[in-house]
Amino acid sequence: MIIRMGLVGKKVGMTQIFDAEGHCIPVTILELGPNTIIQKKTKNTKDGYGAIQIGFSEKDHKKVTKPMAGHFKAAKVKPQWVLRELRINDETKLGELEVGQELKADIFQEGDFVDVTGTSKGKGFQGVMKRHNMKGSKQATHGTHEYFRHPGSIGCRTTPGRVMPGKRMGGHMGDETVTTQNLKVVKIDLEKNIVLIQGAVPGAKNSYVMVRQAMKKLLRASSKKK
Repeated sequence: MIIRMGLVGKKVGMTQIFDAEGHCIPVTILELGPNTIIQKKTKNTKDGYGAIQIGFSEKDHKKVTKPMAGHFKAAKVKPQWVLRELRINDETKLGELEVGQELKADIFQEGDFVDVTGTSKGKGFQGVMKRHNMKGSKQATHGTHEYFRHPGSIGCRTTPGRVMPGKRMGGHMGDETVTTQNLKVVKIDLEKNIVLIQGAVPGAKNSYVMVRQAMKKLLRASSKKK
């Protein structure tokens, strides 16, 4: 059974560090935790599955709606800006976690691989050349006018007489939930809850991210044990 723990955090920015051999490593600085357990779900409850709900970044009571205020009051914790749920199917592991408990960056270790989920930067409305890497029109003579960056034909005569679903066209680009997999944890500062991850992660500065143990690495490790 795979237990995949994780934390909600904030993307601080990017920098570079040097390892013992003098190699330059680009890293992303993440502020992970502390996360507070807001809710605990088990198979025996009405939820029917095991999970915990974690929160990050304290929120002013004046900015909380009444339903959410009751939710936080029941857990006897301060309101949080970001809430995420972690599925935990192992009852033993779930029994070790309690509402109000804080989770910190020490659940990860240097050298671990993680999956980072965030919201990509919004690019606004973009055409097909930038959004889908289309070539555009090469025809630059014989009266071609204002058609150099157009998509070309989008349909085909009477049959089917419509534009097929999924046709790549211009539209809103970015601002999507993106997951980057198998990123290496380079360094951890437990006092400041700062984690340095090799490479880039989705999102802009000060955006919220979800960091979980790498799924593919866990699956590969479990298959080797069998």
